[in-house]
Amino acid sequence: MSLPVLIVLHQEHSTPGRIGHALKSRGYLLDIRRPRFDDPLPDTLADHAGAVIFGGPQSANDAEAFIRREIDWIAVPLKEQKPFLGICLGAQMLARHLGTRVADHPEGHVECGYYPIRPTAAGRAVCSRWPDHVYQWHREGFDLPPGSDLMAEGDAFPVQAFRHGPCAYGIQFHPEVTHAMMCRWTTRGHARMDMPGAKQRAAHFEDRAVHDFAIRAWLSDFLDHWTGHARADIRTAAGSRAHTLEPAAMPAR
Repeated sequence: MSLPVLIVLHQEHSTPGRIGHALKSRGYLLDIRRPRFDDPLPDTLADHAGAVIFGGPQSANDAEAFIRREIDWIAVPLKEQKPFLGICLGAQMLARHLGTRVADHPEGHVECGYYPIRPTAAGRAVCSRWPDHVYQWHREGFDLPPGSDLMAEGDAFPVQAFRHGPCAYGIQFHPEVTHAMMCRWTTRGHARMDMPGAKQRAAHFEDRAVHDFAIRAWLSDFLDHWTGHARADIRTAAGSRAHTLEPAAMPAR
């Protein structure tokens, strides 16, 4: 029996969106947990193939106990060298765990909508195809953690994607967002679109029509790399799969 991927969410009705669908289509089971509502995090990932911490309305600087627990828990996948992905808040938690700063933009700008990013050589080594715009929903950013490789950079928030070690990644943007999720976010979070630098609601959907195909293509390439589907060389000479996700025999439903 295959190992599941640990999915960490931060709101009662949040979903892993497109990433959840993509993992299932590759044959992975999902173990969804919400530490905010007292779901425990495992002491080891021996029974999991990897972990994804998603975004949320919280800050990595918040004092809530579950935020601190999640930040500290990231030591588990890093120590065990299991695939780890942090998205937005999850990336900020990874940055905090690695000892770097998470903070508001110095001029109060936010990214809310589609914004340009530029892959670096390290980013192109992971994925040859990158979108030139990605979907954002954040008011805080982070510095590049020590010992990490910058994979993509932006304008208002320079660090947009990074890799730490062989299989831990943090991305500031939201490739998981479906059309339905965007409708909910722009309705419930409409006040965010009044902040400096934010795009108006109509632009979110107009830009999605232009940029979403490239984002979906990048996500497919990235997940193939992250799960090991496209990189058999990620295995050790002894045949260990410590850096790859074990596929399920049949896709989860």
